[in-house]
Amino acid sequence: MGTTSAVPPRERPARRLTYLGFAAIVVVYLVIIQGGGILLSKLSGEDDFFTTRGVFFGMIIPLGVALAFTYGIAAYLGWLRPVLHDDRPVRPWVRVVPIAFVIAIALGIDYSALADKGWVYVAVLLLATQFVGWGEEGMFRGIGVTVLRRHGLTEGRVALWSSVIFGAVHLTNVVGHGISALPQAVMVSLAGYFFYLIRRVSGGNALNSVIHGLFDFALLSGSAVVADQQSYVGTLLPVLVYPVLAIVLFVKRRDIESESGGVSGAGR
Repeated sequence: MGTTSAVPPRERPARRLTYLGFAAIVVVYLVIIQGGGILLSKLSGEDDFFTTRGVFFGMIIPLGVALAFTYGIAAYLGWLRPVLHDDRPVRPWVRVVPIAFVIAIALGIDYSALADKGWVYVAVLLLATQFVGWGEEGMFRGIGVTVLRRHGLTEGRVALWSSVIFGAVHLTNVVGHGISALPQAVMVSLAGYFFYLIRRVSGGNALNSVIHGLFDFALLSGSAVVADQQSYVGTLLPVLVYPVLAIVLFVKRRDIESESGGVSGAGR
């Protein structure tokens, strides 16, 4: 009896995404979060995040849908691997970026305010902020970085434009926060570059997603959103990590790329 050799199934080729297509995806993502959050807040009668119910309807549901949308798009495009993994290493010293963030998070959390809110509220807020981290990192450091790379941009331009886009979309906060959204967008762009470096130094999109979520958790824990009072002074510690890392990275900007990375220009 003749035998036939097993032929491994062919992988579905990845789809191509234009810049306009990526812009459309980002718009839908924002509509889910902003529009969904407003709609659910009105339907539930919860227009703040002081309560577990408020966090659930205002954050968990819209952010959860946005997270599913993000990774659903990545799967549809056939991009799950490049979204979740990064094979362009940087020099080991860049580990200072995630280390600085972890220290800032640990020192910046208002543990007293969280204790007053109870463990259920804390758990729901922690989950909500992880949805923020995984969703935004999946969209901007995952899909965003991948689409820029596949259009042939140098790694320096990938770092720049993925961070600028990340900051620009936060200008939508001008609806609820007015002109204060402008400096926030600049700060968010800077944060985007830090998260991009965490992605590369860790070789994937997990560590930056977790740290992003925990960073937001720390900021919220010390704000009036959680404490229902004046902001916690310790919240300044996570904010200070921005100028400190910016100075370090500016000084070391030409020593970021790994010699084996094969791509130059992250510091250009």
